Amino acid sequence: MRVFMALVRRELGAYFNSLTGYVVIAAVLLLTGFGLLDLVERIRDQPNDVPVTELFYQTAYFWLVVLLSSPVITMRSFAAEKASGTYEALMTTPVGDWQVVLAKFAGSLGFYLLAWLPLAGTLFALRQITGEAALFEPRVIAATFTGIALVGSLFMSMGCFASALTRSDIIAAMLSFLFGIGLWMLGYRPDASGLLPMWALPVLEHLSMTRHMEDFARGLVVGRHVVFYVSTTWLFLFLTHRVVQTRRWK
Repeated sequence: MRVFMALVRRELGAYFNSLTGYVVIAAVLLLTGFGLLDLVERIRDQPNDVPVTELFYQTAYFWLVVLLSSPVITMRSFAAEKASGTYEALMTTPVGDWQVVLAKFAGSLGFYLLAWLPLAGTLFALRQITGEAALFEPRVIAATFTGIALVGSLFMSMGCFASALTRSDIIAAMLSFLFGIGLWMLGYRPDASGLLPMWALPVLEHLSMTRHMEDFARGLVVGRHVVFYVSTTWLFLFLTHRVVQTRRWK
């Protein structure tokens, strides 16, 4: 455990020791700021009693943060190690392959969650300004951040897998973005397509991240959503581990 925590601190430190980490945080703050401005306009023009988290989720900026930040956060996790020549040195130290994979995943997920953290403070400020306590129920906010964490874990695992496949940061970011946008579009409004067979609709409904996040933003932590994210995250981590192991076959 001590070795694992040292690796996680190493990964987190790498983000704050480079310009990339601060650019990601600034971009997340900018996009969430635009999303909150859009949200305030909606509340001002048409008052309603739905949770403010659900209104924020409905803005395009929420998914832009997820889809654009995850490739940038994870692109250097393995690719930069390979390009700089430190990958082999890391893998020859007395650490297991799983320790390396999980440490890089934990470091990227931790940074992702830190980038979202200012949103909680902004929501609290909006609560103080509007005086509408019903719009900011702690249970709803907790469920929303649970959804953000689960979605982030899936995207971070996909990003680590993409980074493990190449030595180029740019290619890793492009692959991660393609994985993410492909999965997001696969389940986007499945009930709107009348061209698909009936058996395909429940499958797409199960894969739809927009549907999952809709429940989280309403304060509902549904078991099947949690199982979906945990299982798919584990699948991509397993694939990443298999890619890391291929060095032994060369």
